[in-house]
Formats: sequence, structure tokens, C-alpha cells
Amino acid sequence: MARAVGRGWKREFEEPIPLPRGRQLVTLEDADKCITRLPKAEHEAAEWQAAMEALILVATSGGPTMFARIGVMRALNRNVERTFDSTRKDPHWGWRKLASDR
Repeated sequence: MARAVGRGWKREFEEPIPLPRGRQLVTLEDADKCITRLPKAEHEAAEWQAAMEALILVATSGGPTMFARIGVMRALNRNVERTFDSTRKDPHWGWRKLASDR
């Protein structure tokens, strides 16, 4: 599916950014409107300010939209705690011991 390559705020992300309630951000303009509609306290969070800076730079300077996407995704997931899932780690069977460990 080929997407139209826009300029400025009409540029589309490579992949739409999913929002919690099922909506998606497709263009830089969509992300801008989403951020500006946030409550003031949330809008002034450092993560959202960084996301907005990235959006402005990409829209005005023509950089890769991936930078703006990363900024928005980091802001959306700022309160998500990352945990290590040890069940996903594969054991390293058969590795040789170093001479110093014998």
C-alpha cells in the first residue's frame, strides 16, 4: 500500500501511531493536534515537550518522520514500567568455561 508523501505537517508516519482508545495518529498534524489538546499539566511534561520539538523539527526541516514517531511513542509510554521477563531468556547450554574459571 503506497502512501502519499506530503510536505510539512501533512507528512505521514511510516506506521500510524496507535492511541489508547483505538484512534491512530497518521500525520504529523494529527500528532500536533493530539498534543495541543492535552490538559496543560500533562502538555508541559518534559516528554511531551520533547515530542513537540521533534514534530516541529521534522515538519519544518524535512527530517525522517521516525524521529517524531519515537518522540510521540516515548511520551505516550512515559508512565509504563519496563520489567525484565526472565522466562524469555534462553539458557546458554554448552558454552565452554574459560581457563581462568576451571
